[in-house]
Amino acid sequence: MKNIAVIGTGYVGLVQGVILAEFGMQAVCMDVDVQKIERLRQGILPIYEPGLKELLDKNMSQGRLRFTSDMQSAVLGSEVIFIAVGTPPQEDGSADLHYVEQVARQIGQFMDGYRVIVDKSTVPVGTGKYVRAIIQQELEKRGENFEFDVVSNPEFLREGKAVQDCLRPDRVVIGTESEQAAEIMRQVYDVLYINQTPFLFTNLETAEMIKYASNAFLAVKISFINEMALLADQVGADVQEIARGMGMDGRISPKFLHAGPGYGGSCFPKDTRAIVDIAKKHGEEMMVVQAAIQANAKQKARMAERILQALPDGSSTIAFWGLSFKPETDDMRDAPALDIIAKLAQAGMHIRAYCPQGMREAKWRLAEFESQITYCQDEYDAAKDADALVLMTEWHQFRGADLRKVSGLMKGKLFFDLRNVFAKNKQARELFDYHGVGRPY
Repeated sequence: MKNIAVIGTGYVGLVQGVILAEFGMQAVCMDVDVQKIERLRQGILPIYEPGLKELLDKNMSQGRLRFTSDMQSAVLGSEVIFIAVGTPPQEDGSADLHYVEQVARQIGQFMDGYRVIVDKSTVPVGTGKYVRAIIQQELEKRGENFEFDVVSNPEFLREGKAVQDCLRPDRVVIGTESEQAAEIMRQVYDVLYINQTPFLFTNLETAEMIKYASNAFLAVKISFINEMALLADQVGADVQEIARGMGMDGRISPKFLHAGPGYGGSCFPKDTRAIVDIAKKHGEEMMVVQAAIQANAKQKARMAERILQALPDGSSTIAFWGLSFKPETDDMRDAPALDIIAKLAQAGMHIRAYCPQGMREAKWRLAEFESQITYCQDEYDAAKDADALVLMTEWHQFRGADLRKVSGLMKGKLFFDLRNVFAKNKQARELFDYHGVGRPY
């Protein structure tokens, strides 16, 4: 059994800490936010993530998981230290490593013997060596020469499915050139190793780049099918059948070929901009990734334009079903709803919005339009007297909505299904002036 510290209790750090405790490790999650730590000790989660609360309560009660705001005790009491702090984008798209650097310095200030330091945050290529240099610098200031290894172990979590992605990952990537560190990481992930989860052991730089390359590729794939949807609208083709036909090719697969209003969230927008910046600093141009970024911006703008074109009266009321960037999360970071609602509000529209989890964050992210947005109790409340309905996020509860009831509550009949949830629902076409994405009917 290893003693593990996870520094940072955001989406990645908190889930990682809970799952490592579930794997049998003694895990401590550390954060500088004292109030957040106190709430976690009480079992109050700062995020919405299905299944996380149950595992947190279980492992706390069994003594394998605890929380602290004391960095020194976290470092001294752990053999392996995961850095899982935020790396938010700066104005130029590059990743802000301020928090990573801060943690590295404190590790160097407090460590008293061999440690494995694991970069779990999504960080630019070269960060592992940067972290090593910072820790070494701090040790030299102390006149100490403890050995340590830095490992890159990128996360591949999908918000809304993060617990399952940790328990049953597609692969585990370990970047290190130290056999000692590699063996320790095998022990940390012993449950996965025994269950024959694919492991890839490589060097630091390759592991760091795998994360960015993976997310950039998926962003490209989403942007590609969204552009196909725009063309399908013009030529009378069905983008869902196009995606189905493409996905039958084993070289392509059907995953991430779902047309919609554009990608969002904490990873794809940030990581695509970051890899473009990394390439620029090394004299390369990521032309395909840059095109995906531009196509995503175009997709969100085009969805807003379609709604505005159908509602020339600037005083219309529009119901929104869903605000978070995807279902089963409360995350509103770079959610398409933010751009689309902003454009509609700027045109004078009033919004009636409902999201099972996203409204709390949406209220402050859309604060400048608060006089034009009414946050509602449920999907039916949102539909009251609306001239149009926009299905923005494909939460399961919307799939089972009583469309006849919705139609009766609305003043108009426009239905913009930006996720094609009701694309094959005959009743949707009978009751509404239905508009999907990339479908001719």
